[in-house]
Amino acid sequence: MSDTQFDACERQPPAQRERDLFARLPDLLSHAVANSPAWAAHLDGHDIGAVQDRSTLAGLPVLRKHELLDRQRADPPFGGFLAGPLSSAARVFMSPGPIWEPQAPGLDPWNGARSLHAAGFRAGDVILNAFSYHLTPGGFILDQGAIALGCTVFPAGTGNTDTLAEAVEILRPSGFVGTPDYLKVILDRGREQGRTMTSIRKALVSGGALFPSLREEYEAQGIAVSQCYATADLGVIAYETEAREGMVVNEDYIVEIVRPGTGEPVADGEVGELVVTGFNSLYPLIRFATGDLSRIVPGQSPCGRTNMRLAGWMGRADQRTKVKGMFIDPAQIAQIVSAHPEVHKARLEVSRIGEMDAMTLSVETEETGNGLPDRLAATLREVTRLKGDVQLVPPGGLPNDGKVIADEREYG
Repeated sequence: MSDTQFDACERQPPAQRERDLFARLPDLLSHAVANSPAWAAHLDGHDIGAVQDRSTLAGLPVLRKHELLDRQRADPPFGGFLAGPLSSAARVFMSPGPIWEPQAPGLDPWNGARSLHAAGFRAGDVILNAFSYHLTPGGFILDQGAIALGCTVFPAGTGNTDTLAEAVEILRPSGFVGTPDYLKVILDRGREQGRTMTSIRKALVSGGALFPSLREEYEAQGIAVSQCYATADLGVIAYETEAREGMVVNEDYIVEIVRPGTGEPVADGEVGELVVTGFNSLYPLIRFATGDLSRIVPGQSPCGRTNMRLAGWMGRADQRTKVKGMFIDPAQIAQIVSAHPEVHKARLEVSRIGEMDAMTLSVETEETGNGLPDRLAATLREVTRLKGDVQLVPPGGLPNDGKVIADEREYG
């Protein structure tokens, strides 16, 4: 086995992989229906015993994020989707929404080790992990994968940039995991302070788009940056390889691309919504609609891995938008409006300033000041956990295009 190969599964014939996945699927479906009242209700009336390939899988209903959220609110915390005792979960998380997620048992429950290996990480590497460890599973997803790979993790989390710059100089980590732009923040801060920041030579980023200009800036500093596509619900679904041609789907997932708003698979190469089935027996997710847009890249990767490839994240099927690794939902903008009676309508614009995500909340109001911008900025931060600017416009001043969140970033 070559050093670039995590295991033999990566090079198996695609037809064999497909047979193996669908041979395992009936047991997962039976287990979910027998042990989860929510799955029993969701799949009621469907012949799960007939599911044996992609065409029959497509006959099952998709489960959308808002449906999961509604069920969790009606039957907290997991909406009846937990297919085992809570005592089997290693940890429980509360992501924004709130959405509750259990951590399945095992050393690498989110399948992160494979993506780290593809990014060049090896046993013995010291990794600065700048994903959040607070409330959400973000920090733990690649933390667990790194430990499974034999790496040492510095659980940095987010914020405290001065402290992290000091840690890089003292600990000299060889790698970084976190959002694409936060590595730049840490490195720039360290250099401003006159620190030596040259130890980091590889990075695996997620939670946002890696813009070409930012990747080039990292490469000019001798840092090889790869991306992975992960969700709190499912783990690492796909990852970039040294070929830099799309993202290879991780083993142990069945990935479909469907027409947004439906469960109907689209033709290969057509952009649609990413739907994923994962083999987590404690918290099965079957035809789970992520809300993210992507497409299948035809052919196999030049790196030698044989699984299907995705074009990466291509936007949202709805207006739910990821900013600095955090999702913002139109419902949150409605929450801000309802907290301020002076505001008639609001629109959040997401843009890029330099190599950083930026937000501007524009609101229609008769008010011309009176401290409203500061109060709105405080509410925006409280609701979304992110800072943003506020702009007041007169009634009728916002575009009449139905957009509550407008993503103005350009994706190369």
